[in-house]
Amino acid sequence: MTGWSGKRHHLAVPVWTCPECKRQFGRPKQSHECAPAMSIEEYFSTGPVHERPVFEAVAAHLDTLGDVHVEPVSVGIFLKHGRRFAELRPMQKWVGLSFSLRHEVSHRLIVRKPIAYHGRYWHTANVRSADDVDDEVKQWLTEAYLDAASEP
Repeated sequence: MTGWSGKRHHLAVPVWTCPECKRQFGRPKQSHECAPAMSIEEYFSTGPVHERPVFEAVAAHLDTLGDVHVEPVSVGIFLKHGRRFAELRPMQKWVGLSFSLRHEVSHRLIVRKPIAYHGRYWHTANVRSADDVDDEVKQWLTEAYLDAASEP
């Protein structure tokens, strides 16, 4: 594997750990579905083959930014830096890469209208291969990562 070291990074800001499922969150008593995270190997043992290369491309970029908490759960992989800033969800022919920004962006991979929520916009890109994680997508992931640690 290139890029991602395979280790689970720690969050760079104070977090709350759910006493039941042991997952980490950016806010105390964060509402969530209480289910323990899996190891990355457990997660990929059942997923579609196109998913891991996309994760590797995203993780390789995130490794250049700093600490990221990688949390594989049954529905996908949550990426956290203080709070969740991005997630990867497997689909039949692509991986849904979602991320939160303070502004709307457009890109050939973003085929649905971004969802506005509390002054932010949740975007979802349909990523079919690692090659789709281009410089523009990396720029947005960087922005989402930096914003995640700066907000309460």
